[in-house]
Amino acid sequence: MQRQRAEQLASTLPPLLVAAERVASTVAQGVHGRRRVGQGDSFWQFRHYTFGDSVRSVDWRQSAKGDHVYVRETEWEAAQSVWLWRDASASMRYRSDRKLPEKLERAELLLAALAALLAGSGEQVALLGGVHAPLRGQNTLPRLIGELDRTRDAVDVATSLPPAIPLPRHGATVWIGDFLSPVAEIEARIARHVGRGVRGFLLQVVDPAEAGLPFRGRVRFDGMEGEASTLISRVDNVRADYHRRFAEHQAALRHLARAAGWHYALHQTDQPPEKALLDLYVGLSQPAGTGSYRDSVRG
Repeated sequence: MQRQRAEQLASTLPPLLVAAERVASTVAQGVHGRRRVGQGDSFWQFRHYTFGDSVRSVDWRQSAKGDHVYVRETEWEAAQSVWLWRDASASMRYRSDRKLPEKLERAELLLAALAALLAGSGEQVALLGGVHAPLRGQNTLPRLIGELDRTRDAVDVATSLPPAIPLPRHGATVWIGDFLSPVAEIEARIARHVGRGVRGFLLQVVDPAEAGLPFRGRVRFDGMEGEASTLISRVDNVRADYHRRFAEHQAALRHLARAAGWHYALHQTDQPPEKALLDLYVGLSQPAGTGSYRDSVRG
């Protein structure tokens, strides 16, 4: 009876919610928590007293049990806000094979799964450009998925780049899209957050056909965002040049991210989502890089 009830409840959940929690659960089994030492009430561990520690941090009860003086450390509980964005433009609807997910479908799965991991770690999560403030707790994921559903076909998400919204200092943001826009436009969006201590992650999601151009012979390519169609008589003759230009664009994105102290990764939709989710989660746990963004980009 309980199993039947559970199956009935599961059938009423949005498919994205079920899939996101499954992927997040798989990754969560292989990573450690995001706990950090700091101000808070939750006990984390005892360690030996060292020069410079406040006397108020000494746990006298634990110290009385042996020959050492112990300090009681608590878990860092000042949850940061992580702002998530996925590209919902027309190009994200592409897939080269019916067996593959659309780029948008994979982007939303990764965004939702990341939100589940972060919320489970006590972080505050919000959709960049959404109507709700950052939230943490068990209601985070259903609310976020509801926002994804409402904005998927909205006019204001027709752009291929995140909205130009200033983020709070020392927050974090994750952008998931195909990032096939001109590099200069992407650079301008990233530059708005440089100097404010915002940590970021660019995850480029592409279809394997976009990365490899496996077509042969005479092929007509139709633009998905108003571009004119292009007829190529022999795709084999342009494949090498296409690979070079794709690699150059990918290298430029990696350079922009590194110069801003952000992270970058490439994910193809024929690959399992768990690896990309792990890259995102671990990347957000690492400190932002150092150095001058402006000097790095100009160099």
